Amino acid sequence: MTSKVTFDSAPPPGVINLGIGQPSADLLPVDLLRAATDDYLSVARPQELNYGELQGDIRFRETLADFLSLAYGSDAKPESLLLTTGNSQAIDFVCERFTKPGDTIIVEEPSYFLAFEIFRDHQLNIVPVPMDENGLVIEALEAVLPKSRPTLLYTIPSFSNPGGRTLSASRRERLVDLSREHDFIVAADEVYQLLPYYGGVPAALGEMIDRGNVISMGTFSKILAPGLRLGWIQCSAHLMERALDSGWLNSGGSVNHFTSHVVRHAIDMGLQESFIEQLCDSYRGRVAAMDESLQEQLSGYLRWTRPDGGYFFWLEMAKEVNTRDLHARAAEFEVGFQPGEIFSSTGDFKNFLRLSFAHYNETDIREGIARLASLLTS
Repeated sequence: MTSKVTFDSAPPPGVINLGIGQPSADLLPVDLLRAATDDYLSVARPQELNYGELQGDIRFRETLADFLSLAYGSDAKPESLLLTTGNSQAIDFVCERFTKPGDTIIVEEPSYFLAFEIFRDHQLNIVPVPMDENGLVIEALEAVLPKSRPTLLYTIPSFSNPGGRTLSASRRERLVDLSREHDFIVAADEVYQLLPYYGGVPAALGEMIDRGNVISMGTFSKILAPGLRLGWIQCSAHLMERALDSGWLNSGGSVNHFTSHVVRHAIDMGLQESFIEQLCDSYRGRVAAMDESLQEQLSGYLRWTRPDGGYFFWLEMAKEVNTRDLHARAAEFEVGFQPGEIFSSTGDFKNFLRLSFAHYNETDIREGIARLASLLTS
């Protein structure tokens, strides 16, 4: 059965739904985007409102390449970038261009539950591989590769959803090597790469596109605003050629031409870089508030590791607990979370739950954890 998710930022009045994985209203930069839009429209030419280049406006791709080069510490090229309407469309597009029904896709588990639906839309055979504190377990992957012969491998390498785990640098290197040895494509969902709150993060897989079969996907949904519906694919020349050989892309031109101009001006004006710094400061405080509240109220009931970036806490209860049952009762306590089993393609992780700190301020987070404690200890 398909899971339906609402994105209107409007849980029932009085409810603190810590299952919502999107920014709070106070973190959506209306003034920033107004300034960038005004700056763009003050110099815009009429032809810029036409269809645009199918790979994305070259000025936008040059600006994005410079931005990623600075953020990643490597030399990104505009020709390696393809404009998307965000990561969900990018995942769907990669499946459409690089798989056929009946192919196998390997997924790390736990993983982003809505991606499973996209893979099933494309009639892909999903093979799960476990994770540990250092991300995807490479030895487990190596064990399944000869038999499964995957076409794609989907990973969220930095601050994963839901686990908050980060694939270590050495495992990233081995994963890229394996993609060549076994001829599969690594579809790297790198939406949280630019959101570390405590120290650094290993090199993005987007830096490794010329060393293996790697497609890196990023989005401005997590670093600017979801409503922009703007993101990118980064890949090598031979994979880009296959990506661009698309009828609907060729028919429609650039998928989000106008918004890319606005974001180009936001980057060139220095607004994007400073906004990421603000986001990291805000989220760092929210991580601390959630971690401290959990320690104070639920340390005897839950086990977790504080995430170093991203959006999520991944919490484990006793083996006999089914968090789906608790989820059904959460409304009585005016609180919400995501039950763990939806993050598995096989229905595992029944005794886990996911919380997000992105959608509420520190005060509301503390109150939400207090309500959660009432639910879990009742």
